[in-house]
Amino acid sequence: MALAIFDLDETLIHGDCASIWAAHMADLGWVDRDSFVPREQELMALYSDGQLSMEDYMTFTLAPLVGRTPEEVEFVAGPFVEDLIEPIIFSDAMRCLAAHRAAGDRLLVISASAHFLVSAIAERLGIEEVLAIDCELQHGCYSGKTTGVLTYREGKVTRLQDWLEAEGESLDGAHFYSDSRNDLPLLSQVANPHAVNPDQTLRTHAEREGWDILAWR
Repeated sequence: MALAIFDLDETLIHGDCASIWAAHMADLGWVDRDSFVPREQELMALYSDGQLSMEDYMTFTLAPLVGRTPEEVEFVAGPFVEDLIEPIIFSDAMRCLAAHRAAGDRLLVISASAHFLVSAIAERLGIEEVLAIDCELQHGCYSGKTTGVLTYREGKVTRLQDWLEAEGESLDGAHFYSDSRNDLPLLSQVANPHAVNPDQTLRTHAEREGWDILAWR
């Protein structure tokens, strides 16, 4: 029995849940489509190039949630996952999850997206344990700020180490699946790194290190 860790966006699903959610907030009337969605795409392009300040991205994308309760957000997040995320889950990802379950491995998703999104998607995948960007609550409502260490780049390593200590777990024999250069710090920590549909930087590194390279559809 080992730990099987999965990135979410472009790894388990064919897309980025934060960007899809941004467009969905426009459908809900929570943001102005003509101004909010293009700006979110600009920030996401910076993320893809490894140049993004995650704090700036989260400040922008969490602004529409200010004053909303977790219950209000969860009420729309469920149908969002069913309608827009389920159709883009990789079939190969589902088979991989099933194989790890059959082996008795412990499944964990660790993602640089907001916890309320990641947890809702993980639930549909049958994964109970999630590390993601935590969103601050003030007086029972979202404040538009994050809290704690962000699960982004080296922050994923920090948050995972804290989780391992709290859970009495270890990385012995652990697997980590990711598509992104931003996850090189964590991929380098595990015994079994898997590059899933990797970006060019990750592919080059994986080829040099002899890591597993997977093409999921």
